[in-house]
Amino acid sequence: MQSRIRELKSKKNAVILAHSYQLPEIYDVADAVADSFELAVAAQKTKAAIIVFAGVHFMAESAKLLNPKKKVLLPDREAGCFLADCVTVEKLREKKKARPEAGVVAYVNSTAAVKAESDACCTSANAIEICRKLPQKQIIFVPDGNLGEWVGENLPEKEIITWPGSCYVHARISEEKVLAAQKLHPEAKILVHPESPKKIRALADLVAGTGGMSKFVKNSAAKEFLIGTESGMLEKLRRENFIPAEAGTRKKFFALAGECINMKKITLEKVLNSLKNEEFEIKVDAKTAAAARHSLQKMIDLSTTTAL
Repeated sequence: MQSRIRELKSKKNAVILAHSYQLPEIYDVADAVADSFELAVAAQKTKAAIIVFAGVHFMAESAKLLNPKKKVLLPDREAGCFLADCVTVEKLREKKKARPEAGVVAYVNSTAAVKAESDACCTSANAIEICRKLPQKQIIFVPDGNLGEWVGENLPEKEIITWPGSCYVHARISEEKVLAAQKLHPEAKILVHPESPKKIRALADLVAGTGGMSKFVKNSAAKEFLIGTESGMLEKLRRENFIPAEAGTRKKFFALAGECINMKKITLEKVLNSLKNEEFEIKVDAKTAAAARHSLQKMIDLSTTTAL
């Protein structure tokens, strides 16, 4: 299947963009494996005619917004995001009406329709920076409440109005599990995603998105790491830090979180089918796309880093 995928990529002038939470066999055929911000930039820069997005719907949708003339495919049309479903356009409009002085920042884990109602988008890598650079003193931050809370902790000069949404993978990381893992690996560094609850963030040596985790591990002298994000991230970290000649000093990674069932809906067979039959194509109506594209582009224009 991997060989056939590579043949079709070449034949059809296609690229495969894969999120860090994807399966190892998909890593092997991807042209880029990264966090959502880096993939958004990669989507914008590609010269390919077809983009196959190995991720969830909002990611493929973002790639389409940034590449309106390209064909963007999602290998499984049911690969959604429970976090993105936590906010609707109607509820967001109600909040905006109640707080007309506030700006709106939409985490990329949101639909195009929600992005279209926002002043700017952000990822976990640049959420603090984006909120800091917007002129408004109050920011409605949707949809992840934990991430919004973390932004507020790091940006006391702004009022961050959080939304009651969460990612179940990060929300289910328990304090007991972290402490038990720490007892087993007392020298390990604890890395957690800012989508995690505050009590989990308080136990961490680093709170960062997947790009920030990669950078930290690469530069760290530590040999063991407890990883508080979707367990697929461990594969990326292992590959990035694999040195065959130094097997005795190899860095080791242990999961604190489980799998995202939507991310794992993308399989090698579905990637092949998507390329072969050019399905399932992502489409966004022109009016929504124009407004949402503006919010995404503002994120890219305001960002100075890809890994915080």
